[in-house]
Amino acid sequence: MSQPLKPRGLGRGLSALLGDEDVAATVAPPIAAMPPRPANRAPTTLPTAHLHAGKYQPRTTFEHIDALVESVKQYGLLQPILVRPIPGVPDGYEIVAGERRWRAAQKAQLHEVPVVIRTLDDLDALQLALVENLQRSDLSAVDEAQGYRRLMTDFNQTQDEIAHTMGKSRPHIANTLRLLDLPEGIREMIRRDEISAGHGRQLLTFPDPEAVAARVVAEKLSVRDLEKLAAGERLKKASGGGNKRSPAPSASKSADTKALEKRIEEALGLKASLHEGSGEKTVLTLQIDNYDQLDTVVERLTRR
Repeated sequence: MSQPLKPRGLGRGLSALLGDEDVAATVAPPIAAMPPRPANRAPTTLPTAHLHAGKYQPRTTFEHIDALVESVKQYGLLQPILVRPIPGVPDGYEIVAGERRWRAAQKAQLHEVPVVIRTLDDLDALQLALVENLQRSDLSAVDEAQGYRRLMTDFNQTQDEIAHTMGKSRPHIANTLRLLDLPEGIREMIRRDEISAGHGRQLLTFPDPEAVAARVVAEKLSVRDLEKLAAGERLKKASGGGNKRSPAPSASKSADTKALEKRIEEALGLKASLHEGSGEKTVLTLQIDNYDQLDTVVERLTRR
């Protein structure tokens, strides 16, 4: 058995990422209609009953596996399952990657399945389970977010570390994690594909996201429709401020102020406006249209 593996980043290819071609084969995306290929060596097999569901499986539902079951009946299990021994359980192995395949094999009444056995710690198990599921497009964004949250709470990983390991951008990690701030009912709607993750992020801007989510479904609103609705709510709220004095028009700004605005806009890639107050006080306003832009600003302002 090999030593525990440390995934380092999806963009470099799974074999380079994991340092183990056999393990890479267990988490690689499936190839449609892939014919059986001869093995260079006899595969390791285990009785299906000796395998147990993984405690770090990020996927919460295992629906729509009938096609996989039929494929397993016709060709057998073409992709091995990654497992690790369960301490203190004789002949017991925990599934790290491949639980859908295992469930399909059970439904297809296979008595044995091909496996790759490795000794892995809990962090490796969770990272590899996430890597495998992220290769498949049907993992819900909420399940993905819960996997990231578990890496943070159970293993003290930062968003930057998670982004590096998973081959994602840090804004993607941050935006996905925001979905966990939604009410459970809306998270279930995302899991069931009634609304998208983009809808979910926009719903966070409303004081009553559940009521708006119901409108999204009833009226078939797009994410862009929600953005317009949110902008209208902000405008209505701002106009209710009464006799607040608006900033001085740009025509009254000095050449130095306009030059500073231009420098800020070039540095941040955002529309910027400087409003001079009393004395040396100055108010800087940035036009931020979405969470990705906000993450970029925060990252640049906090970079050391």
